[in-house]
Amino acid sequence: MSDPGNTTAAAGTDRSLGQLVASATAEMSALVHDEIALAKAELREDVRRGAIGGISLGIAGVFALFALPVLSFAAAYGIHNLGLALAWSFLIVGAAYLVLAAVLVLVAVNKFKKVKPPERSIASAKETASVLQSVKPHPRPASQAILDKGTTQHKAVTDQPGPVARSSV
Repeated sequence: MSDPGNTTAAAGTDRSLGQLVASATAEMSALVHDEIALAKAELREDVRRGAIGGISLGIAGVFALFALPVLSFAAAYGIHNLGLALAWSFLIVGAAYLVLAAVLVLVAVNKFKKVKPPERSIASAKETASVLQSVKPHPRPASQAILDKGTTQHKAVTDQPGPVARSSV
């Protein structure tokens, strides 16, 4: 005998298998949609933070670029105040920039030499290509070929493209 106060157990047994599957599908769909909405919200926030960070970095770069000539002149006049001629002072500052640029070029070339092709991805792509080349197209049954003839004629009248058989060979 069932307890009349236990309505949840009675309601669960009254539903058919199809209703239970439909309910589970609807709940899974809602769960997936909620997860996607959460991911979108998190990504939106991350993109906003990244955009603000990028804009801030760009503005800082512009200010540094504006400060470079001022600091260059200050360094040249500082060297001039040590007793060296003004022309030699500017030449020393310019040479310092060239040395810095040469060091940065050497560092960049060293880093570029260490860059290697993505060997695992290339091997995986070659393996996939070899597997796909060895695959034969799936034969269509005779009834499907008759249906295709009928749909091809029908689609030719409606000017829509017919089915395309593709082969990986």
